[in-house]
Amino acid sequence: MKLNTLKTTLAASALSLVAASGAFAQEYTFRLHHMLGAQAPAQTGMLEPWVEAVEAASDGRVEIEIFPAMSLGGTPPELVQQARDGVVDIIWTVNGYTPGQFPRTEVFELPGVFLNDIKATNLAMYDMFDEYLADDYRGLEVMWLHVHAGQAIMAVDKEIRSPADVEGMKMRIPSRTGAWVIEALGASPIAMPVPEVPSALSKGVMEATLLPWEIIPPLKLQNQIDYFIEGHDNTRLGTTTFQVSMNQTRWDGLPEDIQQIFRDASGREWWGQVADAWRAGDDFGIKMATDAGKTHVMLTEEETQVFIDALEPVQQRWVDQVTGDGVDGAMLVEAAQAAIATAAE
Repeated sequence: MKLNTLKTTLAASALSLVAASGAFAQEYTFRLHHMLGAQAPAQTGMLEPWVEAVEAASDGRVEIEIFPAMSLGGTPPELVQQARDGVVDIIWTVNGYTPGQFPRTEVFELPGVFLNDIKATNLAMYDMFDEYLADDYRGLEVMWLHVHAGQAIMAVDKEIRSPADVEGMKMRIPSRTGAWVIEALGASPIAMPVPEVPSALSKGVMEATLLPWEIIPPLKLQNQIDYFIEGHDNTRLGTTTFQVSMNQTRWDGLPEDIQQIFRDASGREWWGQVADAWRAGDDFGIKMATDAGKTHVMLTEEETQVFIDALEPVQQRWVDQVTGDGVDGAMLVEAAQAAIATAAE
C-alpha cells in the first residue's frame, strides 16, 4: 500500500472512531420554535435552562437550537400544527391558540379551579396527565405543561374594582375560557396572540387585556397601560395553559437512552421549578410597572369575592361545552380541584 493511501485510510478510521464515540458532532439536533422574543422570561428563565440540562446530560450528543419570535415562519396559532407535521421538532405555545384541541387540559384554566397557586397547578397537571389529559396530545410527545401566574386585568386608563367597572369594555384574551370570563363580566372579548397586544393597544382596538405581569417587560406594557389589577392575595381570574411538546414521530425515532435524558429533564420536579420561574417573572414585571409610576391595584377580599361570584357561570359553561363533545367535564373539575389541593399540601 502506498504511503499516501495508508495515511488516508488511517485518518478515515480515526474520524470514524471519533464520530462513533459521539465526540465528533451532535448525533441529534432539534429545533425549538416559539412566539416570544429571545429576551422574554419564558425563554431565559424556562426554555434555556431546560435546553442546557438536556444537552449537558447527553454529553454533547444532543443539540437544541431555540428559534424565538416565530423566526421559522408562521403565526403563533400554527405552532401546534408545525409540531404535529414535523415542520419543527419542539414547540412552546399557548394551548388556547388552537381552541378546542386541548379540552381536558382547559379545566386548569377555569376560575374556581385555578386561583393563585402556579406550582400546585403544574404539579396537578403532571399527576393527572397519563390518566386524564394524554388524549389531548395525539401526534405530540409532551415534555411539560404549565400555567402562568393567572389572568390579571391591565386597563389602559381606568381603575377597575368591580365587575360593573368592566362592563362594556373591549378586552383581549388568547383562549376561549378567557373569552367566557370576559363575557361573564359583561365585556367584549377580542382574541389575539400576545405579540399583537402592543399594536392593538396603540390603535385603540381594545381598552384592557387579561394577562399575567410576567409579560410586561418583553412587551413594554408599562408604556401603554396605567392600571394593573389583581385580586386579594394574588388571586386571578383563571389562567392559561401552555405546552412544550415534541413531534411524535421524531420522539418515537429516538433511542431509549436519549428519550430518558428528555424524561429526566422534564420530570415532576421540573414542572414545579417552572412555576417558580413564572412567579419570579410575575414579581419582576409588576415591579417594572410600579417603578414606571403605574398603579398596581390589589382588591380587597370582599371585592375579590364579587368577581369570583360573577364568574361562577364560566365553570358550568365549560362543563356543558366539553360534555357535549364527549368529555366528562364535571368529573374533570372535581379531579383537578382535588389534585391541586393535594399538590398544595
